[in-house]
Amino acid sequence: MTHPGEQFYPEGVRWDAPIAKGTLPDLLAEAAQQFGPRPALEFRDRQISYTKLHDLAGTAAAALLRAGYGPGSSVALFLGNTPDHPINFFGALKAGARIVHLSPLDGERALSHKLTDSGARVLITTDSAALLPMALKFLDKGLLDRLIVCADDDWGAVGNPHAALPVDPRVVRYADFVRDAQQPASWPEVSPDDIALLQYTGGTTGLPKGAMLTHANLTSAVSIYDVWTLVRGEGVQRVICVLPLFHIYALTVILLRCLKMGDLISLHQRFEVAAVFRDIEEKRATAFPGVPTMWIALANDPSLESRDLSSLTMAGSGGAPLPVEVARLFERKTKLKLKSGWGMTETCSPGTGHPPEGPDKPGSIGLMLPGIEIDVVALEDSKKVLPPGAVGELRIRGPNVTKGYWNRPQETAESFVGDRFLTGDIGYMDPDGYFFLVDRKKDMIISGGFNVYPQMIEQAIYEHPAVQEVIVIGIPDAYRGEAAKAFITLRAGAAPFTVEELRDALAGKLGKHEYPAAVEFVTELPRTPVGKLSRHELRNQLSKSTNQSQ
Repeated sequence: MTHPGEQFYPEGVRWDAPIAKGTLPDLLAEAAQQFGPRPALEFRDRQISYTKLHDLAGTAAAALLRAGYGPGSSVALFLGNTPDHPINFFGALKAGARIVHLSPLDGERALSHKLTDSGARVLITTDSAALLPMALKFLDKGLLDRLIVCADDDWGAVGNPHAALPVDPRVVRYADFVRDAQQPASWPEVSPDDIALLQYTGGTTGLPKGAMLTHANLTSAVSIYDVWTLVRGEGVQRVICVLPLFHIYALTVILLRCLKMGDLISLHQRFEVAAVFRDIEEKRATAFPGVPTMWIALANDPSLESRDLSSLTMAGSGGAPLPVEVARLFERKTKLKLKSGWGMTETCSPGTGHPPEGPDKPGSIGLMLPGIEIDVVALEDSKKVLPPGAVGELRIRGPNVTKGYWNRPQETAESFVGDRFLTGDIGYMDPDGYFFLVDRKKDMIISGGFNVYPQMIEQAIYEHPAVQEVIVIGIPDAYRGEAAKAFITLRAGAAPFTVEELRDALAGKLGKHEYPAAVEFVTELPRTPVGKLSRHELRNQLSKSTNQSQ
C-alpha cells in the first residue's frame, strides 16, 4: 500500500485506478444512448426521460448558438431546482460556452460582481417572483444584453407567485427563444481542457472569485466517485435532490454522477421534512445526500422513529462539518450510519470519504479518495510536509482540482505549491490515514452548508450610519452549524440597534444566509500590532472570557 488509508478501501477499489475524463456534453449523450426511455428527472411528480433531457438540451444549445452564445461566451444561470437548470446547463456547454452559476441566495452586490467579472452578457432565469425581479435589476444596470425567461408553469402549475415580464426587446420568453432553432451541421468542438464552469467562491478582497473548472475536472470528479463506489446497490437508484444545483456538491454528487449512472433524480425546489419522508416512504428513494442542517431537522423530527426508511441505502452529509452528536442521534434512531466527507468548490466536490467498512472515527472527514493526494503542511512553510498527528494546512492535488481563478493570476499563484492546491483548511491525518479538520486558515464561516465570508458582511455593515468599526466572526449555531455575529463599535452619539434592524439595513446588500444572527456592541475592538482589526485576537478574548466564566 503506497497511500495512507488505502488498506481500508472497499474490496476491489484501488487508489491508482484509472480516472476517466471527457466532456460534459458527451456524458449526457452517452447516458441518453445507454438509458434512453428511462426516467432521468422527476419534478412535481412528472418524469423526464434521458432521451427527452438530451433532446431539450440540444434545442437549448441550437438556440444559444443561433443567438451568438457559443465558444468563448459566458452564459449565466439564475435558476433554482427545476428541469430548466440541467437543460440549459448542458445546452450552453454543448454550444461551446461556459456556465456561470448565480446563487438565488446571494445579494445584489455579489451577483452583479459575478456577472461583471465573468463577462456573462446573457442570463437565463425563470418568471418566478423570487428570481425575475432581481434579474431585471441586472438588465436595468446595463449588466446584460439579453434576459431569457423560462416559464415555471411549463413544469406543472403549483401556485407559485410569478412576476410579469416587461415589454423590452432585451427580454425574451424561453419558448420564443428556442422556437424553430435548427441544429447546426456540426457542433462546436469541445475539449476536456476547456473551461466548463466558473463557480464563484470567496476572495481575499471580499469579492467572490471564479474557480475555473474544466470539463476534465468535472468528469474526473464523477469518475473518482464511480471508482470509490465500485460496488453499489442493484438496479436504478432513486436519489433525492433538495441540495441546490447551483452548488458544486449537488452539481457533481447528484446531477452529473446520477446521469452518468442512469439513476433517477427526484428534484425538489426546497428542503421540506415532509417531502423528504414522502420520497423515502412512498416512492422508495434509496439515497439522500444532504447537509448538516437537513440532518439536524430530520433527526429532531418527532415522527422519525415511526417512519419506514428501509429503502434508504445511502445517507451522506457534506458541505459543512457534521456535528458528531447529530450523526449519533440519527444512527440511534434509524440504524443508518451517517458519515460526512470533505471537498471544495475548487475540487469539484471530491476530496475525502468514508468506506462502508473501516474503523469508527467520530469527527473524521474520512480517507483521501482514489486519484487524489492530500498531505498536511506547516502553516509557516507550505512546502514542509508534516507527519501523521501534526496539525497544519491540508494540500490537495488530483485531476479534479481547478486550474485556478478567473482573472486572478496572483491569487491563483498564491493558492498553489507546484501542482498542489492549498485548501486553507487546518487539520491533521491520523496514523490510519483518516483526516480530521480543526479550524480554517481563512475566516470563512460555513452556515447551513453555504460559504459565508465575514469581510463581505463587514463591508455591508460599514454602510450603516451608526457603525464606527465592525468585526464579524462565526459562532456556534444549533441548526446551521455556524452563524455570523457582528461585534460593533458605534460612532459618537449613535444609538445601538437590534439585530432585526441591522438585517433590515442589509437587505439587498447581502443574501439572507449571510445576515448576522447576533450583534454585540463593544467599546473597543482588538487590533494587530500594525493597527489592523484582528478577528484572531477577538476569538482569543472570547475564548478566555468563556473559560473564566465556567
